[in-house]
Amino acid sequence: MRMNHGFNHHVAIIIAWLVFPTLTIAQSVENKTGVADIVIMDAKIWRGVDGPYANSLAIVGDRIAAMGDEPTIRKWIGPKTKVIDAKRRRLIPGITDSHAHVIGGGLQLARLKLRSVSNREEFIAAVQAKAKDTKPGAWVLGGRWSVDSWSSPESPSRYWLDPVTGDTPVLLSRMDGHSALVNSAALRIAGIDENGPPDPTGGEIVRDPKTNQPTGILKESAMGLVRKHIPETTAEDKYQALLRAVKHANAHGITSVHDMSNVGDDEAFERAYREGTLSLRITSYIQADDVFKYLDFASSSEANQPFYRVAGFKKYMDGSLGSRTAYMHEPFADANHDSTYPQGQLTAFAANKKLFTQTVEAVYAKGLQLAVHAIGDQSNHLLLDEYERVAGRHGYEKIRHRIEHAQHLLPSDIACFAKLGVVASMQPLHKADDGRYAEIAIGKERLTGSYAFRKLLESGALLCFGSDWPVVSLNPFLGIDAAVNSRTLEGKVWLPSHALTVEEALRAYTVTPQIVVGRDKELGTIEVGKLADLVILGRDLLTIKPTKIPDTKVAYTIVAGKVVFESE
Repeated sequence: MRMNHGFNHHVAIIIAWLVFPTLTIAQSVENKTGVADIVIMDAKIWRGVDGPYANSLAIVGDRIAAMGDEPTIRKWIGPKTKVIDAKRRRLIPGITDSHAHVIGGGLQLARLKLRSVSNREEFIAAVQAKAKDTKPGAWVLGGRWSVDSWSSPESPSRYWLDPVTGDTPVLLSRMDGHSALVNSAALRIAGIDENGPPDPTGGEIVRDPKTNQPTGILKESAMGLVRKHIPETTAEDKYQALLRAVKHANAHGITSVHDMSNVGDDEAFERAYREGTLSLRITSYIQADDVFKYLDFASSSEANQPFYRVAGFKKYMDGSLGSRTAYMHEPFADANHDSTYPQGQLTAFAANKKLFTQTVEAVYAKGLQLAVHAIGDQSNHLLLDEYERVAGRHGYEKIRHRIEHAQHLLPSDIACFAKLGVVASMQPLHKADDGRYAEIAIGKERLTGSYAFRKLLESGALLCFGSDWPVVSLNPFLGIDAAVNSRTLEGKVWLPSHALTVEEALRAYTVTPQIVVGRDKELGTIEVGKLADLVILGRDLLTIKPTKIPDTKVAYTIVAGKVVFESE
């Protein structure tokens, strides 16, 4: 049992939109010209922090220069000022996606998309069409498929693909990215057949139990046996993917991202910043097999760089619920009697206790954050134990380490997040997805600690929200809907007692993410002197019927005082 060390990282921020009909207090910073670059008039401002009534604001350069009523702010208008009439629409701080794969998402925008197919026939037809358009020798990539909502949710196999792909190699990720479907051509390239190779540590080559033939499904590290044969993405491809991703994010009101970056992605980020095309603030957590190789690079990152900096490293404890590779305290309820891994699997990193401990120690010593993927209740338990051990040695107030996903928790572990200062970085749209099959996977009685948004928040934990794009949609309003309305992708209400209010969910997308990365003095709330990262919504998220939340659109996105998206 963990002891309460008396430390709580929770920052109690009471958020309310205060309206004083007879009192308006103008706030401003010194401006030698007295002229704004942008003025926003007649807005319903949700600051994300307490403050006097204001319905208008002025932006000078990249900062909010003044807030107040319309007559006060109108004085800031000059001949070159861009005036935006918000027309009583809601103005909020820029949205942060606290867990995304920016370049991977940008690449996926140009690849085969299978998320919306509803049966085997549509699946095969989509692959066939893509294969016909693929140049000889090139790979068919993409996927993000899921069969859980199909009327016949049978697992796909290479026998679906072979007749329509021939010698064109194919690798199609499942929607969670923790397993993939490949065809026979890809298996041949990788040297995988009925004779071997054996399962790599932390992975599985799914085989027919009678013939030992690979089915085409590869789980976790086994995907690497094929992926290492796929030509590397070029620097130009990464850059173009980044540009697509930035445009896509800005259109959804996203101004900042906590990016789970691959080694080398920094070149694209820095190029975009130099060329003025990076209208998205990126805080990077590097996914590196050998963390020690990149410690000095990460620790030398400019903490005050306005658009790109490294905060730490991303590692993995286990897999996913959908792929049955999340590491659970007890076996999956639907595990077959001949299942090789009935409780799921720890990754090779987590299973190597010495490496696991050395990594946590080394990252902590450099003053960096660890953002560790843990989905199963037992993998979360083991990770919290390790965080407690290191924090107990070095001090609880030094660094806020993170757990990414934290989807299924042992009830006794929920309070440990606040006690240890561990950030719960969660993706509410995953709840909408997993709610279709979670009870089948682990049983109803084990859901007490699943997607425990409310319990974590009430315990004092720092809760921040993201998408895990391209695993699911980048659209934050779908995430807010899932957090508030507890609806699955099939429309079923699931675990409603774990739901949040709209303001609580909005805070997890705006205020808290900036606290987590130490940028809350500059970003996350609408205050005079702070950076002007702002979003005007097409409808009032705080007053519309909750069922209408998914229909929310963005009218304007402003990053560093510049309009980067404007709806037609």
